[in-house]
Amino acid sequence: MGDVSEVLKSVLSTIRVPKPGDRVHKDECALSFSSPESEGGLYVCMNSFLGFGSQYVDRHHARSGQRAYLHITRTRKAKKEEDNSGSGHPPKKKPTRLAIGIEGGFDVEQENYEEDVKVVIFPDRQEVTSEDLASMPDVVKERVSLSMTGIMVADSVSHTLQVQQWDGEVRQESRHAVELKQLDNGIKIPPSGWRCEVCGLQENIWMNLTDGKVLCGRRYFDGTGGNNHALLHFQETGHPLAVKLGTITPDGADVYSYDEDDMVLDSKLPEHLSHFGINMMTMEKTERTMTELEIAVNQRVGEWEVIQESGTTLRPLFGPGLTGMKNLGNSCYLNSVMQVLFTVPDFQSKYVCNIDKIIDEAPSDPTQDFKTQVAKLGYGLLSGEYSKLAQDLSDENGASEPKDYQIGIAPQMFKALVGRGHPEFSTNRQQDAQEFLLHFINMVERNCRSGPNPSEAFRFLLEDRIVCQQSQKAKYTQRVDYIIQLPVPMDQAINTGEEDELQEVERRRENGDSSVSPVRAQIPFATCMAALTEPELLTDFWSSAAQAKTTATKTTRFASFPDHLVIQIKKFTFGLDWVPKKLDVSIDVPDTLDLSALRAAGQQPGEELLPEVAPPPLMTPDVEVKAPVLDDSTVCQLCDMGFPMEACRKAVYYTGNTGIDAAMNWVMGHLDDPDFSAPLILPGCSSGGGTTPTESICEEHLATIVSMGFSRDQATKALRATSNTLERAVDWIFSHLDDLESMDVSEGGRSAAESESVRDPPPGPCVRDGPGKYELFAFISHMGTSTMCGHYVCHIKKDQQWVIFNDQKVCASEKPPKDLGYLYFYRRVAE
Repeated sequence: MGDVSEVLKSVLSTIRVPKPGDRVHKDECALSFSSPESEGGLYVCMNSFLGFGSQYVDRHHARSGQRAYLHITRTRKAKKEEDNSGSGHPPKKKPTRLAIGIEGGFDVEQENYEEDVKVVIFPDRQEVTSEDLASMPDVVKERVSLSMTGIMVADSVSHTLQVQQWDGEVRQESRHAVELKQLDNGIKIPPSGWRCEVCGLQENIWMNLTDGKVLCGRRYFDGTGGNNHALLHFQETGHPLAVKLGTITPDGADVYSYDEDDMVLDSKLPEHLSHFGINMMTMEKTERTMTELEIAVNQRVGEWEVIQESGTTLRPLFGPGLTGMKNLGNSCYLNSVMQVLFTVPDFQSKYVCNIDKIIDEAPSDPTQDFKTQVAKLGYGLLSGEYSKLAQDLSDENGASEPKDYQIGIAPQMFKALVGRGHPEFSTNRQQDAQEFLLHFINMVERNCRSGPNPSEAFRFLLEDRIVCQQSQKAKYTQRVDYIIQLPVPMDQAINTGEEDELQEVERRRENGDSSVSPVRAQIPFATCMAALTEPELLTDFWSSAAQAKTTATKTTRFASFPDHLVIQIKKFTFGLDWVPKKLDVSIDVPDTLDLSALRAAGQQPGEELLPEVAPPPLMTPDVEVKAPVLDDSTVCQLCDMGFPMEACRKAVYYTGNTGIDAAMNWVMGHLDDPDFSAPLILPGCSSGGGTTPTESICEEHLATIVSMGFSRDQATKALRATSNTLERAVDWIFSHLDDLESMDVSEGGRSAAESESVRDPPPGPCVRDGPGKYELFAFISHMGTSTMCGHYVCHIKKDQQWVIFNDQKVCASEKPPKDLGYLYFYRRVAE
């Protein structure tokens, strides 16, 4: 023990006690998905508090020189018999509140593990337990014990990123409750036997507290619930509050405010009910409250019955490329997108094939490195190391029973990193899978400015051909895109005749027959493609040939075909009342796709082009000519794509502030201009935008940018280019990383490259091209009424077999619902 004591003394100066604000990674390895429950446990560096699995701890020791690690292993306890007999524990209580981590809520069950903790000194892996510390010198015992205790009691990073205490029953007082107007119409509601006054339904019945109308509630995504008649009544009358009949007791009832779109409290509920002859004190509950319904749904989340293919027994799959992902709380959108992306060879070769090199080159804190965390996730999904059947310790004798889902991986570090700073993806709310896909592609673009860029697999050019109807002259512009958004022409459904199945089912449902299954509108895929490619009429087009506003037609075609094509079905829209809704449609999406006929042809023989002339400035005769105000948001969007600031400003100016599409078209059409990046000289100005070399720079803004890892000269250049605006300067600096890395800034703040009269134009976006023939290899489906709720799953074709990925469950698909997808992924077919 003396030798170990001396070793601890030699490393005592490197052992730290966690302070408030320190990030303690004690639940997950920084470079893999190893955890304290994994074989070999987790080693937490007692200096940086980074966690490492047994396969990476030696590498960290060799690179950092750190020797003291806290080794944490967890073994799951066997479950005890859940009964009330003898000395056994009482049965687990059913949740009575839609809450997490509070009395009556869902149990987080953190007490089911036994922990073993000891200090390990590298490189000889000498072990020191708490008992061993008791016999060591006080100076060693105190420092090491404080560090061990501090690490164990500190909230881990993954813990603090999750909502540990949440109460879904906290409701606010409705703003309509106190002064709610009730009609004196003589209506008295009986204590039972309620039916919807429109369709006759007897379940999910609500009474409007203004006029006493008794109507059915909303229809759920699976076709159950009601027929929306209570909601339709509010839309017609504006009467805001309704109470769910059957939930009224002396303690209260479910009250919903359609105007506030939430469950609310009504402090005058007894008075409001009494107006229609209902005595709260004598009422008994006969229906489940909305909270009880939501609890039931939350307890069923993850069960196969509520997901696609619920009527089929599905065979679980395991092995490389068949790894499930844990749902971290509404993270199914992220799980589905990343499962699909890592079936694309570009992402595999960029991140997974190079994982050893990426890890060797990782910074001192790999948890904050984009490339490392993406590689970690990709390897976790493709290696098969975590594609193992979960075991359930069912009794005290250690007998285990396999579950029907995998251990899988929990992408906590990845989700925290890609969502950091984003107002939506940093939360635990449900999100739009399409928006996350574009967000992630944008992050890949920013982090792949040198070397292979896997997002090029999806990048393509679209060509817009605009023909002025007055002069018959044309204009050709190109723009970059990653996704084709396919419109859904509901009026082209093939089952909407007067006597068809759709009308018949709807009629039966309105008559109260809840046994019928919903029937979706059937839209031909060819009809959706026709709606995408048909000419669009522009009624307010400024013609440079006619020097006036006129009409024009716009036709869009492919200037290039990507290796992988993503098609989004535009299912989410707004109703006439601006309430978001989802189109419940079935589209016969084909397995193979030939878009060759949609390739752009460019300028036609003998066709004249519209002259490049800017529209006249917007001004009145009595107003002095001043520099026009440029749309900063459009300028910043163009800068985010990697184009020079001055070129972006010129694009917005010469297109008359008409939006991002027009500005992007201008940029693509002028990339080869010798003055592409030259400063824009605006009317009424003697020089281009930005600050002058002698104008003072805000020191606070300068310090903020320098704190992000940029030099003072680089920060100065960014602020000068954006008129001292911090937010724009940050956007600008990330859009010009290549220029900044090689810049040679003089004391005046101007780079040598800027002083040259002519600069080489920057290269345009790199796009791949090839035949326009594709085959379907994956699709992502959404269940629910909007992108802000519901559930996502994905189907991926692997070795000619469709596989369904539903979070941790990975199974062979028997009936892939290809007609109900939201995002479709095609790959080019080699000719």
